[in-house]
Order: sequence, then structure tokens, then C-alpha cells
Amino acid sequence: MIAPLVFATLVDATTIVPRLKLDIRYATTANFTHQRLYAHARCLLQDDVARRLAEVQRELRARGLGLVIYDCYRPLSVQKKMWSLVPDERYVSDPAKGSRHNRGAAIDLALVDKRGRALPMPSAYDEFTERAHRDFTGGTESQRANRALLDETMSRHGFVGLPTEWWHFDAVEWQTYPIGDEPL
Repeated sequence: MIAPLVFATLVDATTIVPRLKLDIRYATTANFTHQRLYAHARCLLQDDVARRLAEVQRELRARGLGLVIYDCYRPLSVQKKMWSLVPDERYVSDPAKGSRHNRGAAIDLALVDKRGRALPMPSAYDEFTERAHRDFTGGTESQRANRALLDETMSRHGFVGLPTEWWHFDAVEWQTYPIGDEPL
């Protein structure tokens, strides 16, 4: 059993978002750091952010699709480790400023089909190349259409995408939340 976090404003998104698939990469070594950065694979978000994500999931379910989550809340101490490896603000937030993830107001995610299989996108998750950028015109028509569907659906529910990462979305009010460093 995972002990509840002291960071009281965060909720476990799986308790609010039905049939949410988790693939929390930083709880494994299958990420750009090749290190396990989280002790537990959890998606913690601010309550209102999680509730809007539930609306996204509901809309997608009506189309026979769903969401897979790669990352949500991230402790500031983990942000510092990431920055030490990739000090490039196009892909990793400077921990001196804090990340939207550190506030429980950002989500890294993708689309899945009704069997939970990820739909093709122009790049892999955590691929820090031009292929990951939202304006990348390469890849297949299907990959670009999936990226556009994810972006449009998230935007309708109060999320804004990061220009350099098709998978990253911020809650529009991210700056109103405090930076956290509670471990996962």
C-alpha cells in the first residue's frame, strides 16, 4: 500500500478519471534518463486539473479511444536531476523556475485505442527532436491526425500544449499552484 502524500492539494487521477491507463515512465528506466526516478507509478494532479482530464477521457471514450499517462506531478528534486542531464528549456524546465509538473498542473499523455494500445504519433515519448514538435510536418498523415486530435481535445478542456513536445499539456491556470517536492 502506498502511503498518502502530505502534499494535500493533489489527487490520484485514477480515482477521478475512469479507465485511465498509466505508463508512468519515470517509475521505470524506460525514459530519457535511463534511471528509475519515482518509487511508485502514480498520476497525481490538482483536483480541478484531474476533473478536466476526466472530461477529456469521456469525450475520447465516445470515439472508442482513451488516454495513456506518461507523467503527472513530478517532485522538484526529480526536476533537478532531469535538468542536470538535459539543461535545455525546450524539453526540460529549469528547476530554478519550477516546472508545471512540479505543481501538479501538467500531464504527459497520448491516445490509446479501446484495447489500450497507443496510437501512432510523429515521435516517441521523450524524444527530444524536431519530430516531437507540434508543428512537425513529417511523419504519416495518421500520426499527424492523432497528434491533432489529442491537441484539439485537450484544448477544448482547458489545457495548452508545449510547442516542442506533442505529449505535454499544461492546465491554463498552472501558475496559481505551488511548487511541490513530495516524493512519489
